[in-house]
Amino acid sequence: MIQPNSYLRIHKDDNVLVALRDLDAGTEIAFEGRNFKLADKVAAKHKFALISLEPGDDILMYGVLVGKATQHIPVGGLVSTANIHHASSAFHLGQRKLDWAKPDASKFEGRSFQGYHRADGSVGTANYWLVIPLVFCENRNIQVMKEALVDKLGYKKARSYENEVDELMSLYRAGKTTQEILSADVQTSTVKTPNKRLFEHIDGIKFLTHDLGCGGTQQDSIALCGLLAGYITHPNVAGATVLSLGCQHAQGHILKAEIAKRDPEFSKPLVVLEQQQLGTEKNLLQQALKQTFAGLIEANKNERKPAPLSKLCIGLECGGSDGFSGISANPALGYVSDLLVSIGGSVILSEFPELCGVEQELSDRCVDEQTAQRFMDLMITYNKRAEEGGSGFYANPSFGNIKDGLITDAIKSAGAAKKGGTSPVTAVLDYPEKATKPGLNLLCTPGSDVESTTAEVGSGANIVLFTTGLGTPTGNPIAPVIKLSTNTALYKRMPDIIDINCGTIIEGTESIPEAGERILEYVINVASGYEQPKAVLLEQDDFIPWKRGVSL
Repeated sequence: MIQPNSYLRIHKDDNVLVALRDLDAGTEIAFEGRNFKLADKVAAKHKFALISLEPGDDILMYGVLVGKATQHIPVGGLVSTANIHHASSAFHLGQRKLDWAKPDASKFEGRSFQGYHRADGSVGTANYWLVIPLVFCENRNIQVMKEALVDKLGYKKARSYENEVDELMSLYRAGKTTQEILSADVQTSTVKTPNKRLFEHIDGIKFLTHDLGCGGTQQDSIALCGLLAGYITHPNVAGATVLSLGCQHAQGHILKAEIAKRDPEFSKPLVVLEQQQLGTEKNLLQQALKQTFAGLIEANKNERKPAPLSKLCIGLECGGSDGFSGISANPALGYVSDLLVSIGGSVILSEFPELCGVEQELSDRCVDEQTAQRFMDLMITYNKRAEEGGSGFYANPSFGNIKDGLITDAIKSAGAAKKGGTSPVTAVLDYPEKATKPGLNLLCTPGSDVESTTAEVGSGANIVLFTTGLGTPTGNPIAPVIKLSTNTALYKRMPDIIDINCGTIIEGTESIPEAGERILEYVINVASGYEQPKAVLLEQDDFIPWKRGVSL
């Protein structure tokens, strides 16, 4: 447990300390027999030097190389982008290190959740129908179907801001000035009574628009079909309607081949309609609505039944990270990961640009040399392509990351990797492959929140745990995304998007194992449909396929 102190050394080999609260210049620091004063003001989440550092000296955090000093940094001096730059250690194919800190999972052994059982043996935490375009040309028709179906079938959310707009219009018509309108006490959102659901056992109809399918490379279209196949075969999906124009790269036969790869005995209701074949838009939409409605009738026959926790596949994600991510919420997710692996479940760790600097540890944890080599090859190839585009993994931290203490990619990565716990890596997946093995899976994705979350769900995650230090409303159309704050201030400031507070770890009122167990209990409730995370309530249906090589 982190003691309620003002600063922390994360690993015994680190030569910097992390400020747990704002510290003024001149603050007395007493650490393991060393006494000195801070040379600079150090904001919470940022770091200061434990020893005197000269240009070229290594900066160590989490026990690994995270940067190099570019100028003299005195003892107690602030470590910042002004005096260090990104650096990470080389990696190679090493010895297998498969011993791990297996947690006591007895509290969760034999437990179950209420899920939707599928013919392929998987179990969903929700039951959705998908409506998907094979190409962006069909996005408008998808929107028309959404307007026709959502409200009528009882899936429109109750909250509305229409009253606020009505009041603003009234003020304008009354001749109020811009300043008077801005300062007016306008009533905010109201709750309307939604239509009652027609299909009791269907959680919703989700419409996944995108801007791919044609105009790019053939490889982009094949990857898109693979991702869409991952969603159609996903345990949280009961069936799907797919609209095709007809002439695009992403063809229906490619989609069906990708579906067969993931589920050779695929038997869910699937409607695939081609506009150029059917002729008029009216004919297309009438057929789509009729066949979708028929599919919904069949999908509604599936009901929740008990399933072992081993049927959970959790995606591990972070976004809007800060200097506390790697010492509170991410390690707590790591403990959840280890708990689930211990009882036979699956977890997916992605965001490869945010594993830069910890390649050696993760490759050594791979169950065999072939798996380790694949991980290293993907990391090398991805970084090389990024560099060819004028960037590299070093460019991954965002403005918000840097402002809140993650000043190099290696610092960000060392903290991000904590989400994967300590268990062996059982599989390494290239986007958009499906996770088929229990245990810890590494999935090649960008660090971009939505693209990575989209990919994890496409690979089979039926729940996503998403840590954030700055706050982000990211969600997913078909998998519940649970938000965990790294600090209590965020939890209090943005209660409408945060589900769980891990700032208790920073404050010393809860240990990482205690937080991990609390998180897993919440996961079980969400998986059973007893609770809905904020991202689900807010309809954060974010879906962005990765156009490979474009983003970090």
